[in-house]
Amino acid sequence: MQKTKTDLLDEVAQYYSGKLAEFGETPRGVDWNGEASQHLRFDQLMRIAEGSDTFSINDLGCGYGAMFDYLSVDGRSISYAGFDVAQSMVDAACRRFGAAPNARFVQGDAPDAVADFGVASGIFNVRNNTPDDAWQAYFEATLDVLDSTSRKGFAFNCLTSWSDADKMRDYLYYADPCRLFELCKRKYSRNVALLHDYQLYEFTILVRKA
Repeated sequence: MQKTKTDLLDEVAQYYSGKLAEFGETPRGVDWNGEASQHLRFDQLMRIAEGSDTFSINDLGCGYGAMFDYLSVDGRSISYAGFDVAQSMVDAACRRFGAAPNARFVQGDAPDAVADFGVASGIFNVRNNTPDDAWQAYFEATLDVLDSTSRKGFAFNCLTSWSDADKMRDYLYYADPCRLFELCKRKYSRNVALLHDYQLYEFTILVRKA
């Protein structure tokens, strides 16, 4: 029987809830190797907001709020909203940053309001046993959501299909960066950047709107 979107997201939520329970509010708790690579990843994503010191941002797949933590020490004036399909992640983020006047955290798979920018970090990686075509359809539908809820642009990352074969895992999804670059150019904006030069087995795409 074919999975519904609810089935797919429930599996993702269970996976990340398990990681959080095992490793706590750390990069490993959201399935990253460590803090250095997590910050490098955020550096790439936030190139979408270069030149902007004051802005609103939606963080899709916010986890325990690491992106808000990163932005809070960056000297910018931001209005942040984080969204995650795992309630345990939202609860953890609220415990850490619930008193922050410029942040809110919501359980869900889509932003509930339009912001200047949208980011999605790591949410397209863990497909479990979902077939590639079904995961790609979910992936592209989520990009539509990022586009519709972002005024100035959005950014996302994904594991690359150019990864070393011996390091690839069957429960992870490795996207074709050229295909996604073309999709974003054709569908969302003429101003698209593909970043594939930052020493991780992944890439980041920035979509800047006119």
